[in-house]
Amino acid sequence: MADNDKLIQILITWFLGALGIHRMMKGYWLSGIVYLFTGGLFFIGWLYDLYCVITDKALFWQS
Repeated sequence: MADNDKLIQILITWFLGALGIHRMMKGYWLSGIVYLFTGGLFFIGWLYDLYCVITDKALFWQS
């Protein structure tokens, strides 16, 4: 992954992660909708996803 792509992904997760946009962009629609209605799984899931994006790990609960 290019550095610019990773930076864009980090910024999208940071600013729109609680709404699940980062998950919907990757094609994980079900978990993205759950994030949308629960505020990123009460911000805990959002913080974990931010960690995963920064460290290049796979997102948890991919639907």
